[in-house]
Amino acid sequence: MAKEFYMSKTAPIVETTKGKLRGFHYDGVDHFYGIRYAKAKRFQMPQPVDPWEGVKDAGSYGMICPVLNEPMPMGEVMTPHRFWPSSEHCQYLNVWTDKCDPAAKKPVLFWIHGGGYSAGSSIEQVCYDGFNLAKLDDVVVVTVNHRLNAFGYLDLSSFGEKYRNSVNVGMADLVEALRWVHDNIANFGGDPENVTIFGQSGGGGKVTVLGQIPEADGLFHKMIVMSGVMKPGLFGGAAADHHAFVLELLKTLNIPEDQVERLEKVPTPQYIWAVNKVSTAFAKAGTPISWEPHPNDYYLCDPLEEDFTPHALTVPTMVGSVIAEFSFGPKDLGVRSELTQAQREAAVKEYYGEEGGSAILSAFAKAYPNTNLVYALEYDDMFLPATVEYVKKKAKEASAPVYNYIFAKVFDYDGGRAAWHCSDIPYFFHNAKLIPLCHQPGYEKLDTLMSGAFVNFARTGDPNGGALPQWDACQDGKMVTMVFDDECYTQENMQDVLLPLVQQHKPPLNFTSIFAASDDDDEEESGNAWVF
Repeated sequence: MAKEFYMSKTAPIVETTKGKLRGFHYDGVDHFYGIRYAKAKRFQMPQPVDPWEGVKDAGSYGMICPVLNEPMPMGEVMTPHRFWPSSEHCQYLNVWTDKCDPAAKKPVLFWIHGGGYSAGSSIEQVCYDGFNLAKLDDVVVVTVNHRLNAFGYLDLSSFGEKYRNSVNVGMADLVEALRWVHDNIANFGGDPENVTIFGQSGGGGKVTVLGQIPEADGLFHKMIVMSGVMKPGLFGGAAADHHAFVLELLKTLNIPEDQVERLEKVPTPQYIWAVNKVSTAFAKAGTPISWEPHPNDYYLCDPLEEDFTPHALTVPTMVGSVIAEFSFGPKDLGVRSELTQAQREAAVKEYYGEEGGSAILSAFAKAYPNTNLVYALEYDDMFLPATVEYVKKKAKEASAPVYNYIFAKVFDYDGGRAAWHCSDIPYFFHNAKLIPLCHQPGYEKLDTLMSGAFVNFARTGDPNGGALPQWDACQDGKMVTMVFDDECYTQENMQDVLLPLVQQHKPPLNFTSIFAASDDDDEEESGNAWVF
């Protein structure tokens, strides 16, 4: 049967506070792409868009923020990407809904993409599409672009009051997008008083940051953090001083220090060239520039460095990660399911040492009774420690429930690959069908369970329901973890023994060198590997 499509006189038209938008209808879902939610000058806080007459088209995705370095394609089978034209004027969002009815009051899922604070976009991964959640799960989905890297997080505050919050304007874009949702989403069928912000990797980090921005209070009501809790300095090196960086940037562009405002008008390609030139020099000196929010009177603090805001403690929260994240264990073991028990144990002991390996094997078997012991080799110790700390601290202090999960599926790929960074996203988006690698026995069941847990949480603040095993909230001294796998189950305090052992015995890793760009040979492929 043909699926209905229309974008003519019967196309969906929605009234916003600034004017009318025309989307398109396809297979039971109304799509609105490229909605401009704000405008902003370089380094300045976002402002509302101007009203318009007539009906604006919302049938094309909006511009994404420029990246500073072109990516080097890799791992596309595991995490398929897509690309789009860019502009620093990138304040656009997309909406999927099956009913543009103000009376519908559906839960709203507000997606913040990954890519650290430097890259990515609202459509950058194929699985970011909101169609299935809107059609199958009765929610309204919003995905959003915002300023990144040197466009969203360069600290110019030492150069004048005009730039007092330039280091956080990327986050301010997200606050403005949430304000747009609050003011307009009812006409798309959403409930402005039931908005869940969720994001993965850098997007998950932005979720935690939004919880620490008082201006965002009341604009969202639940938080989901996916592989997004990270300790400062995770990637090594002492962060560069932004004042010194800007001085060198001005020098590179032949701009006098007392004319810093000229930076606002430097053409985008020239600005990116200069930023990269100075960044390279600072990195070689051992002080890489850090593109991320900085605490001030707008963004109060990292809750692991200081305290959660009072409001953040009242917001139901789900926090999780995946079992292998960047998966840097030995890769020369062949088909791992075919290894004997002795071979699995020997590989783990060789990697961690005899004493450490024995203890890790015992702890891993207790934590993951259904998982091949060899995957203890790839156990994450980058995101998991901070995730555990965040969950325990919030569960102890919050009045709202805190839920924890870990995605532990092993995929039949590359000899058997444990869940990597981003591998959980298709399932939570109800989009495993879109990703060929997810098409493994029983994938529909896991897809339904994981997306169902997210949607239940967005609807009520409680992920339980359907065929999912009972999942209790964490308490002080009792961290309950839902293990999402082909067979899902919960464990209590599963990281208390295993994680410290892995941290103690895992060989050191130079993360930066693995993903560094190569410019030694112009004839070789260059760029930065995707890490999100």
